[in-house]
Amino acid sequence: MKRVVWFAVPVCEIVLIVCLLAGVSLPTPLLLGVEALVLAFVVTEALVVRRSYMSARRSGAGRREALAEGVRTAVPAPVRRLAVQEVRSWGSLARWAARRTHGVDAGGHPAPYTGPQTAMLYGLLFVALVETVAMAVLIPWPLVHLIVLVLDVYTVLMVLALHAGCVTRPHVVGADGSLRVRYGTLFDLRIPASGIASVRVDRRFPDGGLVQYTPVEGDESGDGGGVLDLVVGSQTTVRVELTAPVPFVRPLGATGRARVVRFHADRPEELVKALREALPPDVRV
Repeated sequence: MKRVVWFAVPVCEIVLIVCLLAGVSLPTPLLLGVEALVLAFVVTEALVVRRSYMSARRSGAGRREALAEGVRTAVPAPVRRLAVQEVRSWGSLARWAARRTHGVDAGGHPAPYTGPQTAMLYGLLFVALVETVAMAVLIPWPLVHLIVLVLDVYTVLMVLALHAGCVTRPHVVGADGSLRVRYGTLFDLRIPASGIASVRVDRRFPDGGLVQYTPVEGDESGDGGGVLDLVVGSQTTVRVELTAPVPFVRPLGATGRARVVRFHADRPEELVKALREALPPDVRV
């Protein structure tokens, strides 16, 4: 319920502001009701943060740690993760412009995975640009035009940021035989060399979203270690079997444990070769 409120209240406030800026006449009771709801929400969450902050301080935590604990208590995990991911996405744009990658240490082998989705993302970017120009011509009201322009520019930048995050955060085969499986700022899974039992090229074309999990038979919770698919462009090309289940975190914070990880790499043969060469001799691959 708290998650619903966190998403619903800002949306209501944004809709109200847009209506007022566009000159829409709204009933006074509705305006007062929405503003009272927003005020009550802000005050309630501020009290929650303060209570948690004071409790942490009494327990001996520093100011920064206590404030972080207060935010964790008041703000749902999906909201915090979305905020962090957006900040990282803007950083990815700067890193992309500077032609730098993230998390690729000396001796590491980066493995890009953007091939299947690049054309789609650029197509979406083109549509967003066309929409921006069309709205600039069709909308006669300056204020509404400004609001739509801001939203369109934000959409264009977020599409670029999504692509930049994927380009600058490739999969990484570490010099020690570890493997880091990623998708932009949304997903990051580290697998130590000791946890890898085998790796091979395995082309599959699953339907569905980015992160898919198939639990082992009789274990719907995901704790028994099922199959994790990180799908890019409706395909995966590499299969890694693990010696024991590893925990993973979905983009909005849900967790699970996987015994098999399947993901996409643009050049899967190179990734598999690099991982096999980096793994210790006693690891069976």
